Amino acid sequence: MRTTVPGVRTLVLIAAFLALAPRSFSQSIVTPNGKTEIGLYLGPIIFLGDLGGLPGIGQSTGPKDIGYALTKTKFVKGIFVQYYPSEIIGISVAFNLGELEAFDSTINIKGGYEVARWERNEDFKSTLKEGSITIDVFPTVPFERYDGLKGKFRPFITGGVGIFHANPLGLYYPNYGSASSGSYGKPTGPYEWVPLTPLHLEGQGFPGYTDRKTLKPWEPELIIGGGFKYYVSEGVSLGLQLKYNKTFTDQVDAVSADYIDPNLFGQYLNSTLAAQARQIYFRSNMLTPAPRPQPVVGEKRGDPTQNDAFFSTTLRLAIRLNRDNTPRNMRCPTFY
Repeated sequence: MRTTVPGVRTLVLIAAFLALAPRSFSQSIVTPNGKTEIGLYLGPIIFLGDLGGLPGIGQSTGPKDIGYALTKTKFVKGIFVQYYPSEIIGISVAFNLGELEAFDSTINIKGGYEVARWERNEDFKSTLKEGSITIDVFPTVPFERYDGLKGKFRPFITGGVGIFHANPLGLYYPNYGSASSGSYGKPTGPYEWVPLTPLHLEGQGFPGYTDRKTLKPWEPELIIGGGFKYYVSEGVSLGLQLKYNKTFTDQVDAVSADYIDPNLFGQYLNSTLAAQARQIYFRSNMLTPAPRPQPVVGEKRGDPTQNDAFFSTTLRLAIRLNRDNTPRNMRCPTFY
């Protein structure tokens, strides 16, 4: 993926710089006693929402559709700073950039409940910006049998809160009509990715639909996960983290509720946005063979009972600053 390569190069260069920096530099910029780490991470991220999925009933937050989402993996990269009040607890502040996407057209239809999602034929992609504060707990620290960090393997569990920014985009074919205009068949010609939130595809804010929420510029999230760290030296660790981000919105992919009357787009949007909305809100007419009829008002389009989420697995490199003064770890007297 072209947009990822420069990011990877940047992470490698920063890591090399930190690893080779002289000790005096580390000691001059951090808190004393080796209680602070800075690090980088990179890995796959998958979106769990209304779009796509495996055959059967969709489960946007369940393990079944994680298997599907793994085939649509994008990447996330970021930086973090972790402070240790004690060796058992680490408090992290992290910032990352990633990408999310999903497509109904990739569903492997078997003739079950997944057919309606395939016929819906929606898609989306979005950049992801995220900031978080989490607490890592290292439960095995009290049982470690020697001082120092080199060679130690530390599993951890993590939890916290964060905020994220997403801007869902959908495919739009300017030279193609909509189902209501009588256009059918696979689209050809130019296309573009257009923002979906301004299209109010499920009537958000329209009279009669004022209870439907739009995606805010920044949305809150809860974070849970776990992983491990292995110290290859007193000051450098490698690790792996699995993280599940639960959001409080079902609008990351712009699919949540039911279908509205497409004539409303012309009443409440300008002509450009109305044309985009009429084409995108329902796109079974772009499929072959024979498409299904245009949906009736009130017919199910998404599942508002399950909010969107995303899941990541990242490799992590951390540098323990002022590492010559790393605190001695807690020890359990029963081992001595």
